[in-house]
Amino acid sequence: MKVVLTIAGSDSCGGAGIQADLKTFEAFGVFGASAITVLTAQNTTGVQSIFPLPVDFIKEQINSVLSDFDVAAIKIGMLYDTDIIRMVTELIDPLDIPIVLDPVCVSKAGSNLLKADAIDALRELSRIVTLSTPNLHEAYQLFGYKSGDTDSLQTLIAHPAPVLIKNHVINTISADLLYFGHQKRVFTSELIESTNQHGTGCSFSSAIAANLALGLGLEEAIDRSKHFITEAIRHAPSLGQGRGPINHKAGGCYVD
Repeated sequence: MKVVLTIAGSDSCGGAGIQADLKTFEAFGVFGASAITVLTAQNTTGVQSIFPLPVDFIKEQINSVLSDFDVAAIKIGMLYDTDIIRMVTELIDPLDIPIVLDPVCVSKAGSNLLKADAIDALRELSRIVTLSTPNLHEAYQLFGYKSGDTDSLQTLIAHPAPVLIKNHVINTISADLLYFGHQKRVFTSELIESTNQHGTGCSFSSAIAANLALGLGLEEAIDRSKHFITEAIRHAPSLGQGRGPINHKAGGCYVD
């Protein structure tokens, strides 16, 4: 069984963060290990409080897992501040395994999940990973990307690692755009109108990491993960008073 490590924050309502990552790993049949970066008090309506763990303790969690398991891939989520980002960058730089970065900046409910002075460190981290998966807001913060603006693509073309920009909406289609140098590929699926999208970004990136661990190529891993997310949204249980969580188990049932 392949082992995938998630380095991310904890979501007390269970729909995003570490909890969503572990559910996603299980849906794809890989074993999930975790290193928690921050604790959050949050629910489907927003984040009420954030408590970052000491950097040395986060580092101990990561080293503890890496020293014991043959980790096949890593997913990185909420890192919160510059010190945590730089420590993670230093630890993963020598590793020769797939690493997927979900550059968490703002929650879907509008809560800030990254300190303002940490964006440069996050941008540097995105240069050494296998793939970054920003949404449109995060892509603007990291790369100055604006959908439809050809001038803003120059930063992406010069970026040394692939970037998958999520959440483009084209009529009834949901489109994610993969950029790597001058190469571009569009991944599409049916657009499902739903307020149950809490944790979709976390789950999408962790699904890609799981599929890379299973030996799939990058584009095949993205395509399979997009299908997983679509079905997980379609069969969401409608929990909570805000943006409800998706159904990871149902999404896994529809993976070929």
